[in-house]
Amino acid sequence: MAAFASSYLLLQLVLLISLFYFGSAARSLAETSDQTQQPILFQYHNGPLLTGKISINLIWYGKFKPSQRAIVSDFITSLSTYSPSTNQPSVATWWKSIEKYYHLSNAKKTSSLSLSLGTQILDESYSLGKSLSVGKHIKQLAAKGGQSNAINVVLTSSDVLIDGFCSSKCGTHGSSKSSFIRGKSSKFAYIWVGNSEIQCPGQCAWPFHQPIYGPQSPPLVAPNNDVGLDGMIINLASLLAGTVTNPFGNGFYQGPKEAPLEAASACPGVYGKGAYPGYAGDLLVDATTGASYNANGLNGKKYLLPALFDPSTSTCSTLV
Repeated sequence: MAAFASSYLLLQLVLLISLFYFGSAARSLAETSDQTQQPILFQYHNGPLLTGKISINLIWYGKFKPSQRAIVSDFITSLSTYSPSTNQPSVATWWKSIEKYYHLSNAKKTSSLSLSLGTQILDESYSLGKSLSVGKHIKQLAAKGGQSNAINVVLTSSDVLIDGFCSSKCGTHGSSKSSFIRGKSSKFAYIWVGNSEIQCPGQCAWPFHQPIYGPQSPPLVAPNNDVGLDGMIINLASLLAGTVTNPFGNGFYQGPKEAPLEAASACPGVYGKGAYPGYAGDLLVDATTGASYNANGLNGKKYLLPALFDPSTSTCSTLV
């Protein structure tokens, strides 16, 4: 009988401890869940934004057709060509919304930014090989462009392997120390974007290719009839917005500094109103080609550009 009573008491004790443990675990999970659901505020970290007249220099690494280079160069030129007579919505209208960041960063002084197409450098001989690293080789290539009042954009062809490409990124932006100019050394901004057409179009050229993961929907027709280059434009546009508003890691972003969400990357997969995972949104469709787009550029070009985070309303703003 005593043995039975002892067993009974032990069982009650075990049940009590178990209830306490699972209650505590459930509470911890709930608290963690509540914390992860809290919105992360988009913040200004008091650092400089790019201002003044900035040249965008293009460093083409690998083989690109002249028509492919024109898709990118026309996009860059379209950023600053704003005119009421231009077909709307336009690339310039999309870019103009970046001005809101400048108004918020310095209310007392008027900061302006003017972008223009700079020099184009061709490296069709793969001078550094076909397997590159972002930390070493991309910076080395970016340094070939002008290092004063410039953004140097490195574009790698579809047969060039970059560490982390496809697995963790479609491109990146950063800054590097410039050569001594007038006795002073400063930083210059750079961007790298890869052509994913062969390696991972489902990851870096969506919605122009079937996605690898997530909801499956038919791919859209690329506006310039080039899945790789039209995908590069999306990534270049996103990185360009992040570069001017967070050039040195202390501008506008949300989340951790090591993996920040910036002006465009804070709105992933959103290109038009009504967007949801697997659906890019309600876009314009070219009546002749059936291509989907949301922005008109120079020389009859059409582009699909990402939504930009509007810091004044804390929402993702789209052109259409």
